[in-house]
Formats: sequence, structure tokens, C-alpha cells
Amino acid sequence: MNIHEYQAKEILRRYGVATLRGKVVEKASEARAVAQELGAPPWVVKAQIHAGGRGKGGGVKLAKTLDEVGDWAGKIIGMNLVTHQTGPEGKQVHKVLIEQGCQIAKEYYLAALVDRATGRVAMMASAEGGVEIEEVAAKRPEAIVKVDIDPAVGLAAFQARKLAFAIGIPAESLNKAVQFMLGLYKAFVECDCSVAEINPLVLTKQGDILALDAKMNFDDNALYRHKDIVAYRDLNEEEASEIEASKFELAFIKLEGTIGCLVNGAGLAMATLDIIKLNGESPANFLDVGGGASKEKVTAAFKIILRDPHVKGILVNIFGGIMKCDIIAEGVIAASREVGLKVPLVVRLEGTNVELGKKLLRESGLNITPADHLTDAAKKIVAAVRGAKGTDMGGR
Repeated sequence: MNIHEYQAKEILRRYGVATLRGKVVEKASEARAVAQELGAPPWVVKAQIHAGGRGKGGGVKLAKTLDEVGDWAGKIIGMNLVTHQTGPEGKQVHKVLIEQGCQIAKEYYLAALVDRATGRVAMMASAEGGVEIEEVAAKRPEAIVKVDIDPAVGLAAFQARKLAFAIGIPAESLNKAVQFMLGLYKAFVECDCSVAEINPLVLTKQGDILALDAKMNFDDNALYRHKDIVAYRDLNEEEASEIEASKFELAFIKLEGTIGCLVNGAGLAMATLDIIKLNGESPANFLDVGGGASKEKVTAAFKIILRDPHVKGILVNIFGGIMKCDIIAEGVIAASREVGLKVPLVVRLEGTNVELGKKLLRESGLNITPADHLTDAAKKIVAAVRGAKGTDMGGR
């Protein structure tokens, strides 16, 4: 789950992480009053969407007068903001954060994240703040420093100090940077984050260490412990299909291709997407029905896939363990009949109750193409989709 910058800063302040004062508004008419409340100029007007690169897209503006605050708020609220993370379709801005300005002496990068290689939380920092960390990693990997954190001990002050030294925090601001990092780590752990990123972290000319921007993502599996964080969810920032999928506890991400995918297990789902791409077409979604999916959940998944007008065919790829193949077959049959399936459907089943599942599909009377293995399934659905487009397979 993602939240907005202003929401992330609200959380971070509870843990003693220093941020600038600000307030979010949804109407441009409210912006001037907020700026007056915050004090003397300058102010910054910042679009609130779940995407980075807002400044380059025109969603972050500096205002030196109250009139400019109102004007920028009016222009940004309602705009379709396109950044490198939104894709060409962009996202509509529904609210802006009016925030104090500050005198920036230096920008840095700081983040806490789960390091899959070590199985631990890591904190990483760089003196190259204010730009995409991927760009720094590609061009100057030596500019990124990292410490792995022992979960039994937590982030130690000496580790925070090591990071601060490594990125060039001045000696007089070192203790502030250490306290900032300790607070960020505590927020990360106690809120069950997957990422907590500060970019840029700034050193002001007065020697303060502040989060100029903040991004926090959370582990969906732990949200039952954080009703206050769940309340931050902004449905305006999510695809309608992804919202519907969450009601049935389906892991669903909309993509841009033409082949809908229904798979159990994240690893198998990723392999399915890859092999579709390898065979010359693109997946329309990532959809993991999980290990304990019911007939009703599979039916709901089918309906969600078919709501995408770009879907020209569906590939069902199930390896039955806890998820029995006959249950999947029943769901596929029920969904196909209920929605009046009109696109090609290829089904590959393996594992628990596989023969029963295949028997149910054969006897359903529906136009379902069986597949023996993953490569066979991918080739068959690609051929079917291309046939529907009236194009040749080209020897694949």
C-alpha cells in the first residue's frame, strides 16, 4: 500500500523525524489562508499523487507571494500530471500540499528498505540527493553507502553516524542526522514498511536536517495491525480493477498487454508473464489468486481480467498444492458461463486433483484449450490471440 507525501510526513513526525510545516488542501481557494498560517514566504505548492518526478512534470512550484500560492494551487489541482512513474496517461491531481520553504545548503538521499539478499532491513544513503537513486546506482554506484541492521539490536547509533560521515554531513549537524536516521528506522519497523525513502534529505543553511520529501510503502500483509495507516488509502490513486481485486484479497496489478493471466503463486505468475513476453506478446495483468482461493475468488478474478477491453485472450496457469486443480476448474467454468466468455482461453493445470480438474474442463462443453506445460500454454495462447488479430505466428 502506498500513501501520499503529506501522510508519510505525518507518520514520520510521530517518530521525531524532522519535516517542514505544511497542510494539504483540495480547493485552490483554501491555499492562501494556509500559506498565511504557515508564516513568511517562500512557500512550496506540491501536487499529491502516488508517483515520483512531480517537479519535472510541473507539479511542484515555489511561490513568493500569497497570490502566487493561490495561482499555483489553482493550476495544479485538477491537472493531469505526467511523470516518468505515471506513464504517458498521467494522474489527475486532487490535492496539493502547501509547505514552508527553507534555505537549502545541501541535498542527500536516505532510505530504509528490506534487503532480500540478506533478509534484513538496510539503510542506504548518498550524497547524490534530489535525483533518482537508480540513476546514481547506474552511473556512480560507489556514491551509495549501506548498512545492514541486526533485527535483534536495531539501527545502532554508530551505524547512523557511519552513514552520516560517509555522505558528508557536517560535524555540527551530525547528531541531528543520527537522530533523524534512528527515528526513520523506528518508523519503518513499527509501521511494517517495505520502503521508507527520503529524497531529498536536506541540510539547511541553519544546520538543520529535514525531510524535504517522503515516500512510504507498507507490507499489505501487516495492515491488519495498522488501522490508522489503512485510513490513509486514497482510492483516487488506484486502478478500479485493483480496488475490486483487493476486496477479494487478490494480488492484482494491471499491465498494458493483451493476454490476461490467472496464476497461483507470485513466482509462477512472474514466470508466466516472462514466457508470454518471450513468445512475442505482452501480459495484460499480474494476478495471483493465492494458495487458498475459492471458486468464488476465481470467478471474481476472471471478471476483473475481462473488464479490461484490451484483453484478447486468457491464460490460466495453476500448480495445485493447497490450491486444488478441481476448484480452479470449477471457478473457470463458472466464470466463463457467467460472463459469456468470448476470447480464447488456455488452461494449464498440474498438481493436486489435476485429472479431476482436466475432466471437469473437458466435460464443461466450453471452448477451452488445454496445455501440457508452461511453454505449451504460452505458445497456444499467443497463437490464439494472434489468430484473433488475423496475423500469422511467423514460425514461432
